[in-house]
Amino acid sequence: MRYLYAALAILLTAAVLVFIGQNIGEVTVSYVTMRFTLPLSVLVVLAYVLGMFTGGSLSGLFRSLFRQAAQPKASEPPPAG
Repeated sequence: MRYLYAALAILLTAAVLVFIGQNIGEVTVSYVTMRFTLPLSVLVVLAYVLGMFTGGSLSGLFRSLFRQAAQPKASEPPPAG
C-alpha cells in the first residue's frame, strides 16, 4: 500500500509540474484598489491552498459546534429512564 501512495504522489507531482509548465502566461487580478500580476499557475495554486485552509477551518468549526451541541448541558438534569 505504501508503494501505491508513493506512486500516486509521484503522479500528482508530475501533473502539477506539467500544469505549471503549460500555464506560465501572466494574468492580472484586481481586488478593490489592489492589482496583482502573476503567472496563472501561481494564481491557481494560491486559490487551491486558500481553499484548503478555509475548508479545513470551517470543517473544524462545524465539527466542534456539532460536538458541543451533542453534549448535554450541565444545567439540565439527566434524562429519566
